[in-house]
Amino acid sequence: MDYEAAANYWIEKDKSAVKMDPGELKAEIEGFLKKHKVCALATAAGDFVRCTPIEYNYVDGCFYLFSEGGLKFRALESNKHVCLAVFRESADFGNLASLQVTGTAEIVEPWSEEYMRIAAYKKIPVEVLKKLPRPMNLIKIVPEVYDFLESDLKKKGYSSRQQLKVV
Repeated sequence: MDYEAAANYWIEKDKSAVKMDPGELKAEIEGFLKKHKVCALATAAGDFVRCTPIEYNYVDGCFYLFSEGGLKFRALESNKHVCLAVFRESADFGNLASLQVTGTAEIVEPWSEEYMRIAAYKKIPVEVLKKLPRPMNLIKIVPEVYDFLESDLKKKGYSSRQQLKVV
């Protein structure tokens, strides 16, 4: 197996790809994210890897995920680099739509202004949160790179795979 060749497949293919304007691409990505609400969050540290299906909210260019806890926090303690994936379920190979986002995670301090703003956005009453035995954890993911695959982009004259770097 030539792992290097396989790893470089999209890097090579992207050299001749028809790229979208970054503003137009960002709008396409945000439109896609509004149609979905669950992602697969991948975290890792050393030999430990976890991929967690979890609900997200996309607010002001960041992903926010409320979580009671779980093994993902074992990795987040030492490695803030994460990847999340959102995809449209489809049985048709020629009708793919998915978004892979790499970025960094941080834990939002419970009861902070940001925490309360996202709870209000999700319509979670503060009284409900305060009745919990422990504060609900809020993970904030700041995107660095979006890898967007949308078969329908070909109809607009673009390559079906687009990449948007934020940093």
